[in-house]
Amino acid sequence: MNTSSRFGETVPGYSIRVLNEREIRAAAGILFLATFTSLMLIIFKNNFVPVKYVITTFFVDFLIRVFVSPRFAPMLIIGRLIVNRQTPEYVGARQKKFAWTVGLALSATMFVFLVLVNSYSPITGLTCLVCLIFLFFESAFGICLACKFYSLVFKTKVQYCPGEVCEVRARQEIQRTSGWQWLVILAFVGFLYLLGAYANSFFGKKPYDLFGAYTTAQPK
Repeated sequence: MNTSSRFGETVPGYSIRVLNEREIRAAAGILFLATFTSLMLIIFKNNFVPVKYVITTFFVDFLIRVFVSPRFAPMLIIGRLIVNRQTPEYVGARQKKFAWTVGLALSATMFVFLVLVNSYSPITGLTCLVCLIFLFFESAFGICLACKFYSLVFKTKVQYCPGEVCEVRARQEIQRTSGWQWLVILAFVGFLYLLGAYANSFFGKKPYDLFGAYTTAQPK
């Protein structure tokens, strides 16, 4: 039987099919950077061309992940090449497929409205924002937000989550946050508030060219 199209990988010691979370996070980081950069080009340059390429790539990649196989998804392959020297961290494939189906729906919405119809609206803006939040949490924190809804939809317990957060267990001492640490956070927030209140005029000054390289390069 051809097993290349089965979703996830069979790894000894795991009762269900799994995926490598490290390459998933790497792929999410690449997509986040591309999406965020293209969004900045829209905001500051009113340039919608890069985001159309990003959305098309996003849509095709998730289409392959869900309907073909994660092992043939270009972004996941690139992610694998980047982190192939790191020890794999296995996560359940079922909840990832559900999360990627959500991602496919979001990318399909943007593809239809922004690429095919060539229009922008609050629909595309909110969809893009949700995608950015999902990608950021996945790449920065290893938290799959869409996976949180898997057990609610299918009424089954999620297995093999990143960082073993599915398992109920006591926090280790290094993971505990003391009252003094919470006080540091509150003091830091107060510091940022005072910084914005009293240093804004100082920070608002345009930096000058220290070595005069750009000044001399400009045509007279």
